[in-house]
Amino acid sequence: MTTLLLDAEALYSELREGVRPLLKADTSLVGVWSGGAWLAERLQADLSLPGAHGVISSTLHRDDFGERGLATGTDATHLPFAIDGRHLLLIDDVLYTGRTIRAVINELFDFGRPASVQLAVLVDRGGRQLPIAAAYAAARVALPATQRLSLAREASGRFTFSVKDDR
Repeated sequence: MTTLLLDAEALYSELREGVRPLLKADTSLVGVWSGGAWLAERLQADLSLPGAHGVISSTLHRDDFGERGLATGTDATHLPFAIDGRHLLLIDDVLYTGRTIRAVINELFDFGRPASVQLAVLVDRGGRQLPIAAAYAAARVALPATQRLSLAREASGRFTFSVKDDR
């Protein structure tokens, strides 16, 4: 069995530098709950971007909503700016099938019509089921469908990854 070692902090540094060229003067960051929201919060500060970042939930637009229902927790969408005409940079931790991003885009359009939406992720693990691609990915890895790659944030704010079997 091969052990996957991913340094989340090193990848965060790559993500921070990789999103710089994607930012326009009027771009707002929107983090996908939860790992993407943590990343967007830190990027907003580290890149000294004006205003506040947004947080978006995929819960209400998921295609498996009937199975999962409403998750408990604080994963509500919070967009502290107008969406209409704004350039948005979605930030997520792991891009896999594309279904979460599809749900997030549906949620965004419930709030207005952005000028553009781009996606930047910490890790693209392949396995797409929908035609969705990141404009920037700090890393690309291949994992079996039976494994889940999860980002965690320590109390100190440092990021770490864990790989778990879904079986």
